[in-house]
Amino acid sequence: MSATLHETFPRAGFRRRIASWLYDGLVAIAVYMTAGAASFLIISLFVHFRVFDLQGYQHLSDTISNTAWLLWPNELWKLAWVAFFFVWFWSKSGQTLGMRAWKLKLVGENHIRITWAQAFFRFCYALISWIPFGAGFLWIIIDKKKQAWHDKVSRTYIADLK
Repeated sequence: MSATLHETFPRAGFRRRIASWLYDGLVAIAVYMTAGAASFLIISLFVHFRVFDLQGYQHLSDTISNTAWLLWPNELWKLAWVAFFFVWFWSKSGQTLGMRAWKLKLVGENHIRITWAQAFFRFCYALISWIPFGAGFLWIIIDKKKQAWHDKVSRTYIADLK
């Protein structure tokens, strides 16, 4: 779509955005679990080839959960894949799978597709804005421009293409 077409679409409201978010949440969980399975396989190969042992635990999952030098890189690996999912879709087409299903599109305030850096910044701030009981997302309900905190900070908005 051209840059001028987005100017004619209204901004998406809370209900359509939350429906899209729930859909994308399921996809993000699947990405997280797949990344977790891949990291579990890699770590189990390291144990199998004796790069390190089970650190005194009986099961590999206990070793990962109770060993900080395995736990934190493992969690960061999974989070990085979830971030990649959102950043890639937002910067490539402006639509995640949930946004496509609900006919929503993320665009910059200047009505163009956002950059990788802008998408990554938006993702990071979206995580932070959920901490106070989703207040950053709930802000959409009272904001005149229908923007969440992470939309405001990243200078983006969600267009309703319906």
